[in-house]
Amino acid sequence: MIGPQVRFGPDGLAPAVIQDDSDGRVLMVGYMDAEALSATVETGEVHFHSRSRDRLWRKGEESGHVLRLVDMAIDCDGDALLVTVDPVGPTCHRDSRSCFDEEKGDVAAPVGFAWLEVLWATIADRAAERPSGSYTASLLDGGVDAAARKVTEEATELLLAAKDDAAGSTDATRTAVTEETADLLFHTLVLLADRDVPPAEVIAVLRRRHDR
Repeated sequence: MIGPQVRFGPDGLAPAVIQDDSDGRVLMVGYMDAEALSATVETGEVHFHSRSRDRLWRKGEESGHVLRLVDMAIDCDGDALLVTVDPVGPTCHRDSRSCFDEEKGDVAAPVGFAWLEVLWATIADRAAERPSGSYTASLLDGGVDAAARKVTEEATELLLAAKDDAAGSTDATRTAVTEETADLLFHTLVLLADRDVPPAEVIAVLRRRHDR
């Protein structure tokens, strides 16, 4: 149990950072005491200690916008919590997805890019271990040409799938676009692994360009 490990402050509280499991977005910060922590673990829905009302508070008990518990961790000092959740509806009382959104009504759906970290970790593991029978390892064994050829191939197939969808969109053509995009992303990550370029460096370039 995580509870006994938490070092609550003199007021009996510890800050809890609430993070969306789908993409890592920080949704809000609240405070938990031992009672709120126990209720969160027992019910699977996030509870806080309301400082304004001085009582246990289940997030969403009035709005219905509950936070379903996915995971929980404590920081290195043991005095703060990171709570990963699956939110039901907007988290902020302003009806925005996050309390850190600037505008009311900003409830943009998460895009789930955070899962690419899982895929990258798997690819990096294959690059290091080169297990027998692994498709990823076989691509890496073929060097830059093997991975690059697949990127070119998948990019062409995505182009053709997109043109088919533009000519007459159906469930089948949209599925093809989705699947070819997945293939392109995967093989691009493999090519990055071959060249020992972490995706974080690519993201840094995109962020710099976005700020211009």
